[in-house]
Amino acid sequence: MAFSTLLELYQHSIHAYSGNTCSSMYGGERLTYREFSERVESLVETLATAGLTQGDKIALLSNNMPNWAVAYFAVTISGMVIVPILPDFSGHEIDQILEHAEVKVLIASDKLYTKVSKSVIAKLTLVIRSMNLGVIVDHSTGERGKIVDPKSSDLAAIIYTSGTTSKPKGVMLSHENLCSELYMTTLLQPVYQSDVFLSILPLSHTYECSLGMLLPFMQGATVVYLDKAPTASVLLPVLHQVRPTMMLSVPLIIEKIYRNKVLRQLSSNWFMAWLYRKEWGRKWLHRVAGKKLMKLFGGRIRFFGIGGAKLDGTVERFLFEARFPYAIGYGLTETAPLLAGVNPSMVRIQSTGPILQGIQARLDHVNPQSGEGEIVVKGPNVMMGYYKNPEATADSFTEDGWFRTKDLGLFDEDGFLYIKGRLSNMILGPSGENIYPEEIENVLNGHALVSDSLVKEDNMGKLVAIVYFNKEELERKYQNMKEELGNRMERVKGDLLHYVNSKVNRFSHITEVIENPNAFEKTPTQKIKRFLYSNKREKGNK
Repeated sequence: MAFSTLLELYQHSIHAYSGNTCSSMYGGERLTYREFSERVESLVETLATAGLTQGDKIALLSNNMPNWAVAYFAVTISGMVIVPILPDFSGHEIDQILEHAEVKVLIASDKLYTKVSKSVIAKLTLVIRSMNLGVIVDHSTGERGKIVDPKSSDLAAIIYTSGTTSKPKGVMLSHENLCSELYMTTLLQPVYQSDVFLSILPLSHTYECSLGMLLPFMQGATVVYLDKAPTASVLLPVLHQVRPTMMLSVPLIIEKIYRNKVLRQLSSNWFMAWLYRKEWGRKWLHRVAGKKLMKLFGGRIRFFGIGGAKLDGTVERFLFEARFPYAIGYGLTETAPLLAGVNPSMVRIQSTGPILQGIQARLDHVNPQSGEGEIVVKGPNVMMGYYKNPEATADSFTEDGWFRTKDLGLFDEDGFLYIKGRLSNMILGPSGENIYPEEIENVLNGHALVSDSLVKEDNMGKLVAIVYFNKEELERKYQNMKEELGNRMERVKGDLLHYVNSKVNRFSHITEVIENPNAFEKTPTQKIKRFLYSNKREKGNK
Protein backbone atom coordinates (compact mmCIF):
# COMPACT_ATOMS: atom_id res chain seq x y z
CA MET A 1 0.00 0.00 0.00
CA ALA A 2 1.29 3.44 -0.97
CA PHE A 3 0.85 6.56 1.18
CA SER A 4 1.48 10.20 0.30
CA THR A 5 2.28 11.40 3.84
CA LEU A 6 3.42 9.93 7.15
CA LEU A 7 0.07 11.07 8.59
CA GLU A 8 -1.79 8.80 6.16
CA LEU A 9 0.56 5.94 6.99
CA TYR A 10 0.13 6.51 10.72
CA GLN A 11 -3.67 6.68 10.59
CA HIS A 12 -3.83 3.48 8.56
CA SER A 13 -1.61 1.48 10.92
CA ILE A 14 -3.14 2.55 14.26
CA HIS A 15 -6.58 1.49 12.99
CA ALA A 16 -5.65 -1.61 10.96
CA TYR A 17 -3.30 -3.08 13.58
CA SER A 18 -4.61 -1.53 16.83
CA GLY A 19 -4.30 -4.74 18.87
CA ASN A 20 -0.92 -5.80 17.48
CA THR A 21 2.26 -5.28 19.49
CA CYS A 22 3.91 -2.25 17.96
CA SER A 23 7.19 -2.05 19.86
CA SER A 24 8.89 -3.02 23.08
CA MET A 25 12.09 -2.67 25.06
CA TYR A 26 13.89 -5.97 25.52
CA GLY A 27 12.94 -7.04 29.02
CA GLY A 28 10.79 -3.92 29.48
CA GLU A 29 7.63 -2.17 28.38
CA ARG A 30 5.49 -3.35 25.46
CA LEU A 31 3.11 -1.12 23.46
CA THR A 32 0.23 -2.07 21.17
CA TYR A 33 -0.50 0.17 18.19
CA ARG A 34 -3.45 1.60 20.15
CA GLU A 35 -1.29 2.40 23.17
CA PHE A 36 1.34 3.85 20.87
CA SER A 37 -1.24 6.21 19.33
CA GLU A 38 -2.36 7.39 22.77
CA ARG A 39 1.21 8.49 23.55
CA VAL A 40 1.50 10.20 20.16
CA GLU A 41 -1.70 12.17 20.69
CA SER A 42 -0.59 13.23 24.17
CA LEU A 43 2.75 14.51 22.85
CA VAL A 44 1.02 16.35 19.98
CA GLU A 45 -1.10 18.15 22.58
CA THR A 46 2.03 19.05 24.59
CA LEU A 47 3.62 20.61 21.50
CA ALA A 48 0.48 22.51 20.51
CA THR A 49 -0.02 23.84 24.03
CA ALA A 50 3.53 25.23 23.96
CA GLY A 51 2.81 27.20 20.79
CA LEU A 52 4.49 24.92 18.24
CA THR A 53 3.09 25.01 14.73
CA GLN A 54 3.67 23.96 11.11
CA GLY A 55 7.31 23.93 10.02
CA ASP A 56 8.78 24.23 13.51
CA LYS A 57 11.87 22.07 14.11
CA ILE A 58 11.92 19.52 16.93
CA ALA A 59 15.20 17.70 17.64
CA LEU A 60 15.28 14.09 18.83
CA LEU A 61 18.44 13.15 20.75
CA SER A 62 17.85 9.79 22.37
CA ASN A 63 18.87 6.18 22.48
CA ASN A 64 16.51 3.63 20.89
CA MET A 65 13.19 3.08 22.68
CA PRO A 66 9.47 2.97 21.80
CA ASN A 67 9.17 6.67 22.70
CA TRP A 68 11.72 7.52 20.00
CA ALA A 69 9.17 6.40 17.41
CA VAL A 70 6.36 8.09 19.37
CA ALA A 71 8.21 11.40 19.17
CA TYR A 72 9.02 10.95 15.48
CA PHE A 73 5.38 10.41 14.54
CA ALA A 74 4.00 13.10 16.89
CA VAL A 75 6.18 15.69 15.17
CA THR A 76 5.81 14.61 11.54
CA ILE A 77 2.04 14.00 11.52
CA SER A 78 1.52 17.51 12.97
CA GLY A 79 3.17 19.32 10.06
CA MET A 80 6.35 19.95 12.05
CA VAL A 81 9.88 18.84 11.17
CA ILE A 82 11.82 16.17 13.07
CA VAL A 83 15.60 16.56 13.44
CA PRO A 84 17.03 13.20 14.59
CA ILE A 85 20.55 13.58 16.01
CA LEU A 86 23.05 10.75 16.11
CA PRO A 87 24.02 9.95 19.74
CA ASP A 88 27.71 9.79 18.86
CA PHE A 89 27.94 13.43 17.84
CA SER A 90 30.01 15.53 20.25
CA GLY A 91 28.41 18.19 22.44
CA HIS A 92 29.84 20.90 20.19
CA GLU A 93 28.40 19.24 17.07
CA ILE A 94 24.99 18.85 18.75
CA ASP A 95 24.97 22.53 19.71
CA GLN A 96 25.84 23.45 16.12
CA ILE A 97 23.02 21.29 14.75
CA LEU A 98 20.42 22.67 17.18
CA GLU A 99 21.34 26.22 16.23
CA HIS A 100 21.75 25.60 12.49
CA ALA A 101 18.38 23.84 12.27
CA GLU A 102 16.70 26.58 14.34
CA VAL A 103 15.33 23.92 16.70
CA LYS A 104 12.59 25.03 19.12
CA VAL A 105 12.08 21.80 21.07
CA LEU A 106 14.54 19.14 22.19
CA ILE A 107 13.35 15.63 23.07
CA ALA A 108 16.28 13.93 24.77
CA SER A 109 17.30 10.98 26.91
CA ASP A 110 18.84 11.84 30.26
CA LYS A 111 22.41 10.83 29.40
CA LEU A 112 22.53 12.57 26.00
CA TYR A 113 20.85 15.72 27.32
CA THR A 114 23.99 16.45 29.35
CA LYS A 115 25.92 16.94 26.08
CA VAL A 116 23.93 20.07 25.24
CA SER A 117 25.27 23.40 26.50
CA LYS A 118 23.20 25.52 28.91
CA SER A 119 23.39 28.49 26.55
CA VAL A 120 21.67 26.52 23.78
CA ILE A 121 19.06 25.06 26.14
CA ALA A 122 18.20 28.58 27.28
CA LYS A 123 17.07 29.42 23.72
CA LEU A 124 14.69 26.43 23.41
CA THR A 125 10.94 26.60 23.94
CA LEU A 126 10.72 23.13 25.48
CA VAL A 127 12.92 20.27 26.58
CA ILE A 128 11.14 16.91 26.91
CA ARG A 129 12.47 13.68 28.46
CA SER A 130 12.26 10.81 25.98
CA MET A 131 11.90 8.33 28.85
CA ASN A 132 8.44 9.53 29.95
CA LEU A 133 7.71 12.40 27.51
CA GLY A 134 7.51 14.80 30.45
CA VAL A 135 8.49 18.47 30.08
CA ILE A 136 11.64 19.37 32.03
CA VAL A 137 12.31 22.86 30.61
CA ASP A 138 9.46 25.19 29.63
CA HIS A 139 10.08 28.62 28.12
CA SER A 140 6.75 28.76 26.25
CA THR A 141 4.58 31.92 26.28
CA GLY A 142 1.25 30.16 26.77
CA GLU A 143 0.04 30.94 23.26
CA ARG A 144 -1.43 27.84 21.60
CA GLY A 145 0.06 26.55 18.38
CA LYS A 146 -1.72 25.18 15.33
CA ILE A 147 -1.60 21.56 14.18
CA VAL A 148 -1.67 21.29 10.37
CA ASP A 149 -2.02 18.14 8.28
CA PRO A 150 1.15 17.82 6.19
CA LYS A 151 1.17 17.63 2.41
CA SER A 152 3.22 15.17 0.39
CA SER A 153 5.69 17.87 -0.67
CA ASP A 154 6.19 19.20 2.88
CA LEU A 155 9.50 18.81 4.69
CA ALA A 156 9.29 15.94 7.20
CA ALA A 157 12.85 15.48 8.48
CA ILE A 158 16.27 17.11 8.49
CA ILE A 159 18.97 14.51 9.05
CA TYR A 160 22.50 15.66 9.72
CA THR A 161 24.93 13.25 8.12
CA SER A 162 28.11 11.95 9.70
CA GLY A 163 30.35 12.78 6.79
CA THR A 164 33.70 10.99 6.50
CA THR A 165 35.23 13.91 4.62
CA SER A 166 33.52 17.06 5.85
CA LYS A 167 31.34 18.73 8.45
CA PRO A 168 27.79 17.36 8.83
CA LYS A 169 25.15 18.59 6.38
CA GLY A 170 21.39 18.66 6.98
CA VAL A 171 19.60 16.39 4.48
CA MET A 172 16.00 17.51 3.88
CA LEU A 173 13.55 14.64 3.33
CA SER A 174 9.91 15.25 2.44
CA HIS A 175 6.89 13.10 3.27
CA GLU A 176 6.94 11.93 -0.35
CA ASN A 177 10.63 10.99 -0.12
CA LEU A 178 10.00 8.74 2.88
CA CYS A 179 6.67 7.25 1.82
CA SER A 180 7.81 6.43 -1.71
CA GLU A 181 10.95 4.78 -0.28
CA LEU A 182 8.83 2.55 1.95
CA TYR A 183 6.55 1.54 -0.92
CA MET A 184 9.46 0.68 -3.22
CA THR A 185 11.12 -1.35 -0.46
CA THR A 186 8.01 -3.50 0.12
CA LEU A 187 8.09 -4.46 -3.57
CA LEU A 188 11.58 -5.88 -2.98
CA GLN A 189 11.07 -7.54 0.41
CA PRO A 190 7.58 -8.06 1.89
CA VAL A 191 7.02 -7.46 5.60
CA TYR A 192 4.16 -9.14 7.46
CA GLN A 193 2.22 -8.48 10.66
CA SER A 194 3.81 -11.60 12.14
CA ASP A 195 7.36 -10.27 11.65
CA VAL A 196 9.51 -9.39 14.66
CA PHE A 197 12.32 -6.89 14.07
CA LEU A 198 15.28 -6.66 16.44
CA SER A 199 16.61 -3.11 16.27
CA ILE A 200 20.36 -2.84 16.96
CA LEU A 201 21.35 0.30 15.00
CA PRO A 202 20.72 3.93 16.02
CA LEU A 203 17.24 5.07 14.97
CA SER A 204 18.70 8.50 14.20
CA HIS A 205 20.38 6.95 11.16
CA THR A 206 18.12 6.93 8.07
CA TYR A 207 18.82 3.26 7.39
CA GLU A 208 17.36 2.08 10.71
CA CYS A 209 14.71 4.80 10.88
CA SER A 210 13.19 4.14 7.44
CA LEU A 211 13.64 0.39 7.13
CA GLY A 212 13.77 -0.65 10.79
CA MET A 213 11.06 1.62 12.23
CA LEU A 214 8.77 3.16 9.59
CA LEU A 215 8.59 0.03 7.41
CA PRO A 216 7.49 -2.40 10.16
CA PHE A 217 5.07 0.25 11.50
CA MET A 218 3.48 0.53 8.07
CA GLN A 219 2.98 -3.24 7.90
CA GLY A 220 1.79 -3.87 11.46
CA ALA A 221 4.91 -5.73 12.58
CA THR A 222 6.71 -5.62 15.95
CA VAL A 223 10.04 -3.97 16.78
CA VAL A 224 12.12 -4.90 19.84
CA TYR A 225 14.72 -2.37 21.05
CA LEU A 226 17.86 -2.87 23.12
CA ASP A 227 19.11 -0.49 25.80
CA LYS A 228 22.74 -1.57 25.36
CA ALA A 229 25.32 -1.61 22.58
CA PRO A 230 24.96 -4.77 20.42
CA THR A 231 28.15 -6.53 21.53
CA ALA A 232 28.31 -10.32 21.15
CA SER A 233 27.79 -10.88 24.89
CA VAL A 234 24.68 -8.69 24.82
CA LEU A 235 23.27 -9.99 21.52
CA LEU A 236 23.47 -13.75 22.05
CA PRO A 237 20.92 -14.06 24.89
CA VAL A 238 18.68 -11.47 23.21
CA LEU A 239 18.64 -13.39 19.92
CA HIS A 240 17.80 -16.59 21.79
CA GLN A 241 14.83 -14.99 23.55
CA VAL A 242 13.46 -12.58 20.91
CA ARG A 243 13.96 -14.97 17.96
CA PRO A 244 13.69 -12.17 15.37
CA THR A 245 12.50 -12.77 11.84
CA MET A 246 14.11 -9.59 10.44
CA MET A 247 17.18 -7.54 11.34
CA LEU A 248 19.24 -4.73 9.88
CA SER A 249 22.97 -4.55 10.46
CA VAL A 250 26.16 -2.85 9.37
CA PRO A 251 28.97 -5.12 8.09
CA LEU A 252 31.05 -4.63 11.24
CA ILE A 253 28.64 -6.65 13.40
CA ILE A 254 28.43 -9.75 11.20
CA GLU A 255 32.17 -9.53 10.41
CA LYS A 256 32.95 -9.68 14.14
CA ILE A 257 30.68 -12.68 14.59
CA TYR A 258 32.42 -14.42 11.68
CA ARG A 259 35.99 -13.71 12.83
CA ASN A 260 35.49 -14.22 16.56
CA LYS A 261 33.20 -17.23 16.53
CA VAL A 262 33.00 -18.93 13.13
CA LEU A 263 36.56 -18.57 11.80
CA ARG A 264 38.11 -19.36 15.17
CA GLN A 265 36.20 -22.65 15.32
CA LEU A 266 36.99 -23.50 11.70
CA SER A 267 40.73 -23.18 12.39
CA SER A 268 40.74 -24.68 15.89
CA ASN A 269 43.04 -27.62 14.98
CA TRP A 270 45.27 -28.79 12.13
CA PHE A 271 42.64 -31.10 10.60
CA MET A 272 39.96 -28.40 10.47
CA ALA A 273 42.48 -25.93 9.02
CA TRP A 274 43.51 -28.50 6.36
CA LEU A 275 39.89 -29.26 5.51
CA TYR A 276 39.05 -25.57 5.29
CA ARG A 277 41.75 -25.01 2.67
CA LYS A 278 39.97 -27.43 0.30
CA GLU A 279 37.07 -25.90 -1.65
CA TRP A 280 34.74 -28.84 -1.00
CA GLY A 281 35.79 -28.90 2.66
CA ARG A 282 35.25 -25.18 3.07
CA LYS A 283 31.76 -25.36 1.57
CA TRP A 284 30.81 -28.30 3.78
CA LEU A 285 32.14 -26.58 6.91
CA HIS A 286 30.36 -23.37 5.97
CA ARG A 287 27.08 -25.24 5.57
CA VAL A 288 27.47 -26.83 9.00
CA ALA A 289 28.42 -23.47 10.52
CA GLY A 290 25.42 -21.87 8.79
CA LYS A 291 23.00 -24.18 10.59
CA LYS A 292 24.63 -23.22 13.89
CA LEU A 293 24.42 -19.53 12.98
CA MET A 294 20.70 -19.84 12.22
CA LYS A 295 20.22 -21.43 15.64
CA LEU A 296 22.31 -18.67 17.22
CA PHE A 297 19.92 -16.10 15.72
CA GLY A 298 16.92 -17.86 17.22
CA GLY A 299 15.97 -20.08 14.30
CA ARG A 300 13.38 -17.78 12.69
CA ILE A 301 15.49 -15.19 10.87
CA ARG A 302 14.35 -14.84 7.24
CA PHE A 303 15.93 -11.50 6.37
CA PHE A 304 19.25 -10.13 7.62
CA GLY A 305 19.86 -6.85 5.84
CA ILE A 306 23.40 -5.49 5.56
CA GLY A 307 24.14 -1.90 4.55
CA GLY A 308 26.04 1.24 5.46
CA ALA A 309 29.42 0.05 4.11
CA LYS A 310 30.91 -2.65 1.90
CA LEU A 311 30.79 -6.18 3.30
CA ASP A 312 34.09 -8.06 3.38
CA GLY A 313 34.18 -10.57 0.50
CA THR A 314 35.39 -13.48 2.65
CA VAL A 315 32.59 -12.93 5.13
CA GLU A 316 30.02 -12.71 2.35
CA ARG A 317 31.29 -15.95 0.81
CA PHE A 318 30.73 -17.62 4.18
CA LEU A 319 27.17 -16.25 4.48
CA PHE A 320 26.39 -17.33 0.92
CA GLU A 321 27.79 -20.85 1.29
CA ALA A 322 26.23 -21.14 4.74
CA ARG A 323 22.83 -20.35 3.15
CA PHE A 324 22.19 -17.69 5.75
CA PRO A 325 19.31 -15.39 4.63
CA TYR A 326 21.32 -12.21 4.23
CA ALA A 327 20.73 -9.42 1.74
CA ILE A 328 22.86 -6.41 0.82
CA GLY A 329 21.48 -2.97 0.05
CA TYR A 330 22.95 0.29 -1.16
CA GLY A 331 21.78 3.83 -0.54
CA LEU A 332 22.46 7.17 1.09
CA THR A 333 20.81 9.42 3.64
CA GLU A 334 20.03 11.71 0.69
CA THR A 335 17.88 8.96 -0.89
CA ALA A 336 15.91 8.01 2.23
CA PRO A 337 18.05 5.70 1.98
CA LEU A 338 17.71 2.61 -0.24
CA LEU A 339 18.58 2.84 -3.96
CA ALA A 340 19.42 -0.76 -4.79
CA GLY A 341 19.00 -4.06 -3.03
CA VAL A 342 18.16 -7.73 -3.05
CA ASN A 343 16.17 -10.15 -0.98
CA PRO A 344 17.87 -13.36 0.19
CA SER A 345 16.69 -15.31 -2.86
CA MET A 346 18.41 -12.91 -5.30
CA VAL A 347 21.89 -12.56 -3.78
CA ARG A 348 24.96 -12.28 -6.00
CA ILE A 349 28.26 -12.09 -4.17
CA GLN A 350 29.63 -8.52 -3.86
CA SER A 351 26.65 -6.97 -5.65
CA THR A 352 24.10 -4.67 -4.03
CA GLY A 353 21.48 -5.94 -6.47
CA PRO A 354 19.42 -3.99 -9.03
CA ILE A 355 18.06 -0.47 -8.63
CA LEU A 356 14.67 -0.35 -6.89
CA GLN A 357 11.56 -0.28 -9.03
CA GLY A 358 10.56 3.38 -9.44
CA ILE A 359 14.11 4.80 -9.50
CA GLN A 360 16.13 5.68 -12.60
CA ALA A 361 19.90 5.26 -12.55
CA ARG A 362 22.80 5.76 -14.93
CA LEU A 363 26.58 5.98 -14.88
CA ASP A 364 28.31 9.27 -15.72
CA HIS A 365 31.91 9.74 -16.89
CA VAL A 366 32.28 6.03 -17.61
CA ASN A 367 35.78 4.57 -17.91
CA PRO A 368 35.70 2.79 -21.32
CA GLN A 369 38.15 0.12 -20.15
CA SER A 370 36.46 -0.87 -16.90
CA GLY A 371 32.87 0.18 -17.53
CA GLU A 372 32.86 2.02 -14.19
CA GLY A 373 31.33 5.43 -13.68
CA GLU A 374 29.67 7.69 -11.13
CA ILE A 375 26.21 6.48 -10.12
CA VAL A 376 23.58 9.19 -10.61
CA VAL A 377 19.90 8.67 -9.88
CA LYS A 378 16.47 10.22 -10.20
CA GLY A 379 13.41 9.21 -8.21
CA PRO A 380 10.73 10.23 -5.69
CA ASN A 381 13.01 9.30 -2.77
CA VAL A 382 15.76 11.80 -3.65
CA MET A 383 16.13 14.57 -1.06
CA MET A 384 14.83 18.11 -1.39
CA GLY A 385 18.37 19.40 -0.78
CA TYR A 386 20.69 20.38 2.09
CA TYR A 387 19.16 22.69 4.68
CA LYS A 388 20.39 26.28 4.27
CA ASN A 389 23.24 25.08 2.04
CA PRO A 390 22.47 25.90 -1.62
CA GLU A 391 26.10 25.46 -2.67
CA ALA A 392 26.28 21.86 -1.42
CA THR A 393 22.84 21.18 -2.92
CA ALA A 394 23.88 22.46 -6.34
CA ASP A 395 27.05 20.36 -6.21
CA SER A 396 24.98 17.24 -5.55
CA PHE A 397 22.93 17.42 -8.74
CA THR A 398 23.87 17.24 -12.41
CA GLU A 399 22.88 20.00 -14.80
CA ASP A 400 19.93 17.89 -15.96
CA GLY A 401 18.68 17.31 -12.41
CA TRP A 402 20.01 13.84 -11.47
CA PHE A 403 21.37 13.28 -7.96
CA ARG A 404 25.09 12.56 -7.83
CA THR A 405 25.82 9.77 -5.35
CA LYS A 406 29.57 10.39 -5.75
CA ASP A 407 29.98 6.62 -5.62
CA LEU A 408 31.64 4.69 -8.44
CA GLY A 409 30.10 1.49 -9.70
CA LEU A 410 29.20 -0.66 -12.66
CA PHE A 411 26.19 -2.70 -13.78
CA ASP A 412 26.33 -6.26 -15.07
CA GLU A 413 24.23 -7.50 -17.99
CA ASP A 414 21.30 -8.22 -15.64
CA GLY A 415 21.30 -4.76 -14.10
CA PHE A 416 22.94 -5.78 -10.82
CA LEU A 417 25.01 -2.97 -9.35
CA TYR A 418 28.57 -3.38 -8.05
CA ILE A 419 29.95 -0.56 -5.92
CA LYS A 420 33.64 0.13 -6.47
CA GLY A 421 34.26 3.00 -4.03
CA ARG A 422 33.82 6.69 -3.33
CA LEU A 423 34.70 9.07 -6.13
CA SER A 424 36.61 11.24 -3.64
CA ASN A 425 38.66 8.24 -2.45
CA MET A 426 39.69 6.93 -5.87
CA ILE A 427 43.41 7.06 -6.62
CA LEU A 428 44.65 7.44 -10.18
CA GLY A 429 47.43 4.95 -10.89
CA PRO A 430 50.67 5.80 -12.74
CA SER A 431 49.27 4.50 -16.02
CA GLY A 432 45.77 5.93 -15.57
CA GLU A 433 44.29 2.96 -13.69
CA ASN A 434 41.41 3.54 -11.26
CA ILE A 435 42.52 2.28 -7.84
CA TYR A 436 39.85 1.89 -5.16
CA PRO A 437 41.27 1.92 -1.60
CA GLU A 438 38.10 0.25 -0.28
CA GLU A 439 38.78 -2.89 -2.33
CA ILE A 440 42.33 -3.19 -0.95
CA GLU A 441 41.04 -2.49 2.56
CA ASN A 442 38.52 -5.31 2.22
CA VAL A 443 41.40 -7.71 1.54
CA LEU A 444 43.39 -6.35 4.47
CA ASN A 445 40.42 -6.55 6.82
CA GLY A 446 39.90 -10.16 5.83
CA HIS A 447 43.20 -11.06 7.49
CA ALA A 448 42.80 -12.54 10.97
CA LEU A 449 45.37 -10.17 12.52
CA VAL A 450 43.75 -6.98 11.17
CA SER A 451 40.97 -5.12 12.97
CA ASP A 452 40.75 -2.21 10.53
CA SER A 453 42.74 -0.49 7.82
CA LEU A 454 42.99 2.52 5.56
CA VAL A 455 44.86 2.68 2.24
CA LYS A 456 46.16 5.98 0.91
CA GLU A 457 48.76 7.43 -1.45
CA ASP A 458 51.96 8.89 0.00
CA ASN A 459 53.93 11.88 -1.29
CA MET A 460 55.88 9.69 -3.69
CA GLY A 461 52.71 8.30 -5.32
CA LYS A 462 53.05 4.93 -3.59
CA LEU A 463 50.20 3.08 -1.89
CA VAL A 464 50.59 2.54 1.85
CA ALA A 465 48.31 0.74 4.28
CA ILE A 466 47.67 2.13 7.76
CA VAL A 467 46.59 -0.82 9.88
CA TYR A 468 45.05 -1.15 13.32
CA PHE A 469 46.00 -4.67 14.36
CA ASN A 470 43.84 -7.08 16.33
CA LYS A 471 45.83 -7.05 19.57
CA GLU A 472 43.92 -9.97 21.08
CA GLU A 473 44.53 -12.17 18.04
CA LEU A 474 48.21 -11.16 17.91
CA GLU A 475 48.72 -12.19 21.52
CA ARG A 476 46.84 -15.44 21.01
CA LYS A 477 48.88 -16.39 17.94
CA TYR A 478 52.29 -15.38 19.31
CA GLN A 479 51.84 -16.07 23.02
CA ASN A 480 54.49 -18.80 23.09
CA MET A 481 57.10 -16.85 21.14
CA LYS A 482 59.96 -15.19 23.02
CA GLU A 483 60.62 -12.79 20.18
CA GLU A 484 60.78 -9.07 20.96
CA LEU A 485 57.51 -7.29 20.18
CA GLY A 486 59.14 -4.88 17.73
CA ASN A 487 60.79 -7.69 15.74
CA ARG A 488 57.57 -9.66 15.77
CA MET A 489 55.58 -6.71 14.38
CA GLU A 490 58.06 -6.17 11.55
CA ARG A 491 57.55 -9.80 10.53
CA VAL A 492 53.77 -9.49 10.85
CA LYS A 493 53.82 -6.39 8.64
CA GLY A 494 55.95 -8.17 6.06
CA ASP A 495 53.65 -11.19 6.01
CA LEU A 496 50.62 -8.91 5.67
CA LEU A 497 52.25 -7.01 2.80
CA HIS A 498 52.84 -10.29 0.96
CA TYR A 499 49.31 -11.47 1.76
CA VAL A 500 47.51 -8.44 0.38
CA ASN A 501 49.70 -8.06 -2.71
CA SER A 502 49.06 -11.69 -3.62
CA LYS A 503 45.32 -10.98 -3.72
CA VAL A 504 45.05 -7.65 -5.55
CA ASN A 505 45.96 -6.58 -9.08
CA ARG A 506 49.46 -5.35 -9.83
CA PHE A 507 48.67 -1.61 -9.82
CA SER A 508 46.92 -1.94 -6.43
CA HIS A 509 50.03 -3.31 -4.68
CA ILE A 510 50.89 -1.58 -1.42
CA THR A 511 54.51 -0.73 -0.65
CA GLU A 512 54.39 -0.46 3.13
CA VAL A 513 52.29 -1.39 6.15
CA ILE A 514 52.20 1.25 8.89
CA GLU A 515 50.82 0.33 12.28
CA ASN A 516 48.15 2.61 13.73
CA PRO A 517 48.51 2.23 17.51
CA ASN A 518 44.90 3.17 18.27
CA ALA A 519 41.53 2.43 16.72
CA PHE A 520 40.61 4.75 13.84
CA GLU A 521 38.30 7.64 14.57
CA LYS A 522 34.95 6.82 13.00
CA THR A 523 31.64 8.40 12.17
CA PRO A 524 28.51 7.29 14.08
CA THR A 525 27.86 4.85 11.22
CA GLN A 526 31.25 3.23 11.78
CA LYS A 527 33.04 4.59 8.71
CA ILE A 528 36.61 5.81 9.14
CA LYS A 529 36.94 9.59 9.11
CA ARG A 530 39.32 9.45 6.17
CA PHE A 531 40.00 13.18 6.15
CA LEU A 532 41.78 12.85 9.49
CA TYR A 533 44.33 10.50 7.91
CA SER A 534 44.62 12.10 4.48
CA ASN A 535 47.84 14.05 5.03
CA LYS A 536 50.52 12.47 2.90
CA ARG A 537 53.69 11.45 4.67
CA GLU A 538 56.83 13.30 3.84
CA LYS A 539 59.44 11.43 1.84
CA GLY A 540 61.47 9.16 4.10
CA ASN A 541 59.23 9.76 7.12
CA LYS A 542 58.71 6.49 8.96
